Amino acid sequence: MDRVKRNERLAVMMRILTESPNRIFTLGVFCEMFGAAKSTMSEDIDILRKVIDQFSMGQLETVTGAAGGVRYRPFVPQEKAYQYVKQLADLLSSPGRVLPGGFIYMADILAMPDLMQNMGMVIASQYYKSEPDFVLTMETKGIPVALMTAKALGVPMVIVRRDSKVYEGPAVNINYLSGSGARVETMSLSKRAVSEGQRALIVDDFMRAGGTARGMVDMMKEFSVTVAGVCVLVATKTPERKRLDGIRSLLVVESMDELNGSAQIAPANWLQ
Repeated sequence: MDRVKRNERLAVMMRILTESPNRIFTLGVFCEMFGAAKSTMSEDIDILRKVIDQFSMGQLETVTGAAGGVRYRPFVPQEKAYQYVKQLADLLSSPGRVLPGGFIYMADILAMPDLMQNMGMVIASQYYKSEPDFVLTMETKGIPVALMTAKALGVPMVIVRRDSKVYEGPAVNINYLSGSGARVETMSLSKRAVSEGQRALIVDDFMRAGGTARGMVDMMKEFSVTVAGVCVLVATKTPERKRLDGIRSLLVVESMDELNGSAQIAPANWLQ
């Protein structure tokens, strides 16, 4: 292999690190790839770290220990996170999105990869220290934001079903109260999906009273899995008392006008 120039190494390393968030790469991996000494690779990593910090592109961390190395985390600063979430709030506050029954039409927005990627990075930035082993969500609208969160964390995504599927093998089924408390519903999770002792980050798209989130927490208890956190994209301001404490939301529905089909939606207080 011909000698690789520094600017070429930096470009390749940046691509590799950003495409595999939160994954640890040892210096040996890059040394073997480029045929360079560890001291040279350390200098390259320092250059990348300065660039990433300068342009607020995330964090490039050095991990010590026998299995140590370097990893990239797409961390979003508070000010930038507020801008991302405010953009989403403006889109959801546009007229005509409120549906009968107090629901908000979000399907088109949840299908925007760039927007959901930003939301995933904002959520992941709050839970790196919690070190979840996977992201858990309920089918189906919560999947886009949960998948992008899982990508930023560098962990798998697990989907809870409303009923068991034959192709997923034996499953655990539990009953839970809907957000309104008016009816009992069922959720199902394959026994092979998670393992005892793992840590889960629960992510969903919308929450009114927190019934579904509470159901997913109860499901994790059945698997002896610790819940590292619960975060939703949008939560209603009422009822103030949810079925589960400690839920973090990116957006809050301040008020809703079903007659005119509009809602007042704003970034959550912790982002401001």
